[in-house]
Amino acid sequence: MNPSYLLLYVTDVARSAALYREITGRTPVEQSPGFALFALDTVRFGLWRRDAVQPAVMADPGALEIGFPLETEAELAVTLARWTALGLTLLQPVTTMDFGRTFTVADPDGHRLRAFVLSV
Repeated sequence: MNPSYLLLYVTDVARSAALYREITGRTPVEQSPGFALFALDTVRFGLWRRDAVQPAVMADPGALEIGFPLETEAELAVTLARWTALGLTLLQPVTTMDFGRTFTVADPDGHRLRAFVLSV
């Protein structure tokens, strides 16, 4: 069995859909006031209005990360500039970690997005 859906609980579906449209370069295949769905290459990525989720959400935003693997340091720098220009909050500047070069930002709901270039 392979998981094929990733859902983020958000306060404003329209705002988050616009942001993730910019990040992914994709348009939602479905969108309503309470939900948006992106069909990405390997996963379906949903944005669900937090106060409509049943059963009620108990976890805080930022309890997980979404990873965005990149090929080069140049892509990492471009992605950082693009994401901060979109208003994402920088949580960790570009740094070297055990697995490679990385930075982390948060979306308006506090969900963590990590871009990285593997060194292993």
